[in-house]
Amino acid sequence: MKFVSFQAKEESGFGILDEENQQIVNLKDYYFDQGVDIPDLQTFIRQGAPEFDQLDNLSAQYYLSVERVEILAPITRPAKNIFCVGKNYRDHAIEMGSEKDIPQHPMIFTKAPTTVSAPNRVLTFGRELSETLDYEGELAVVIGKKGKGISKDDAMDYVFGYTIINDLTARDLQKKHGQFFIGKSLDASCPMGPVVLHTSAVPEPHELSIVTKVNGEVRQNGSTSDFIFAIPELIHVLSKGMTLEPGDIIATGTPAGVGKGFNPPKYLMDGDVIEVTIEGIGTLRNEIRKR
Repeated sequence: MKFVSFQAKEESGFGILDEENQQIVNLKDYYFDQGVDIPDLQTFIRQGAPEFDQLDNLSAQYYLSVERVEILAPITRPAKNIFCVGKNYRDHAIEMGSEKDIPQHPMIFTKAPTTVSAPNRVLTFGRELSETLDYEGELAVVIGKKGKGISKDDAMDYVFGYTIINDLTARDLQKKHGQFFIGKSLDASCPMGPVVLHTSAVPEPHELSIVTKVNGEVRQNGSTSDFIFAIPELIHVLSKGMTLEPGDIIATGTPAGVGKGFNPPKYLMDGDVIEVTIEGIGTLRNEIRKR
C-alpha cells in the first residue's frame, strides 16, 4: 500500500493511493463515519493502523480523484526533528573529503520539523541566506511503533514504511557554523513524499535504486545496497538511549553525486528542477526559486 496526505479545497486528509486508477481512498472520512477521529497519517500510524487488513475494499464513496487534490508531504509536521545519517555511502564520504572521512559509527544530525515541504512545490530561498544550496536524494524510514533499546534482530519490526526526502543543504552555512543543524534546517529544505510505501511492499529495502536528476541530468545514481550502516543498525544505535516513536523519520543518507562533489561544484540555481526517484516508491519533484 502507498499512503498519502492531501489537501482537497480547504480540508486536509490522508488515504491510500490507487495509482492505476489515479484515485485516493479517503481514510480520514472513512474513520469519521466509523466514529473514530484519525485526522492525519501520523495519527493513523500512532494508533497502530487500525483495521489495516480491511482497507483494500472500502466503498467507492470514499474515492477521490488525484486530480482534485494537492499531494502533501506524508507526515506534514513531524512531532520531532528528522533524524539524518551523514556519509552513509562510501563514495559520498570520499567525495566530501577522502577515505579518512568514511565513518566508523553512524554520523547523526537532525533537521527541524519546519523544514518539511510537499512534493511538486516551488521552494523559495533567499539569496542572502545561502549561495551554495545543494541537493541530497535519500531513502527515509518511517517508524511504526514505540521502542527503546531495540536490537538489530528486531529493528525491522519497528518500520511502518518508506518515503523519499531531498535533504537540501546550505553548504556555506555548514562551513560558517561548523555544524550541520542551521545549514540543514532552512524552512522548506526537506521536501518529502510523494507517498509512504508500507513495509509489506518492500521485501528488501537494502536493494533499492536511487536516482537524483537536476533539470533532467542524472547527478546521483546509487543503490541502498551500498549503505555503510544498514537500517537495523541505524534503528539500534538511535534507540539505545532515546525512545523512537510512531511517525519518527530516519533519513538514511545520500549517494555520491551531490553538487559539492563536482569540480567545479554544481550548486542549485534559480529555476532548477530536482527529481529524486526511488525504486517502488516513486519520484519526489520540486523546483527551486531564489529571490
